[in-house]
Amino acid sequence: MALSQIVEILPGDFDDIEATSVSISDVKHLSSYNWISARSPTIAVPGTPARWSPPRGPQQVKMDSGVYFIAENAIRNPKSPVEPLFRALYFENPSFDIRSIDIVTDRNCIRQLLSFINPSLEKGQHFTLHAEVVNNTMILCRTEKQKRQFIKPGEKSGFGHNFEKKYTTHRVKGSTSHHRIISYSFGALKFLIRHETDGYVATDKAGYSNTVNQSTSDSLTGKMKSVSLSQSDVSLHTTPAGCKLSIRKDGKAVPLASTLEIKTRTIKRPLRMKDVAAQLWISQTPKLVRAYHTEGNFQPPEVEDVTSEVKSWEELHQVDLRKLAPLIQKIIEITKECGGTAVIKRQPQSKKLTIEKAHRDRMLPMDLYDKWNEKKPEL
Repeated sequence: MALSQIVEILPGDFDDIEATSVSISDVKHLSSYNWISARSPTIAVPGTPARWSPPRGPQQVKMDSGVYFIAENAIRNPKSPVEPLFRALYFENPSFDIRSIDIVTDRNCIRQLLSFINPSLEKGQHFTLHAEVVNNTMILCRTEKQKRQFIKPGEKSGFGHNFEKKYTTHRVKGSTSHHRIISYSFGALKFLIRHETDGYVATDKAGYSNTVNQSTSDSLTGKMKSVSLSQSDVSLHTTPAGCKLSIRKDGKAVPLASTLEIKTRTIKRPLRMKDVAAQLWISQTPKLVRAYHTEGNFQPPEVEDVTSEVKSWEELHQVDLRKLAPLIQKIIEITKECGGTAVIKRQPQSKKLTIEKAHRDRMLPMDLYDKWNEKKPEL
């Protein structure tokens, strides 16, 4: 029976969840890509994050100004912001069985759902998410009213963008951002997560990390041998007919263990671990740079391995995290009742989620839906 009314969900609906310990496990790097500045939508796969390459000594950094992406996937591929995720995934893993996944989502969507469960984790969050269920897999996509940010010259702003320009080096020509796709298990659900990566720490002479996390080594071993490309190796891969997204084989995969998040703050307002732990936990990012400045003058920052701090955060927030998987499962069930497409909203100052049937185009190009119907490879 199709749902014909709005369903409301409250955080208290999950208070009776059994008090069992939950944690992320079986983390695997699956694919990655860089957006390329080009006339038509183009991604480089596997791409490479910007390399952490800090200059010596204190540095004066200019205040940010100009146009910056808030939702680059939606800007560059507006008809299907999630398409690049699937194209990069199948480019590197042609036989990947998407039916093994319960939810495909960006990191930001999970942050927003956690903010609903516990508003103190992400203060002031109101959001709109679009959901589509294909067979038993839910695709979750955020919507943003403001997809770009324009900072006028002289306008009081932060230093984050210019800091990254000064302290990191792009490894792929024309790159504007790097996105990674990982999978893991959590609360009896299998997640496929896309997230943007600020950079990576190089540990060998070639500039690529050689310390591979055990959980990602199996999926990376083959790739690391084959995707180190010279400029002459770059080739253009055309996606199926009717698709406008081009894939360029370029870059080199780096292990999840070498990736980092960069945060800049005035020295008067130190960044607390609890302010960033949820973000790092969702993407399993192990390294953090907290760069402090006085009116744009930055002291030499350090790369911190925060794996243990993120694990401690997970243990400390078990009450909240135990509600996350049941909440997602509930959204999947309601979306199915809506006929397979739904919109999820949390209004400003509201303590409830509303879910209702959505009338819109499907999230993916039609050829990608065939992946749910392919025969499983014989063992």
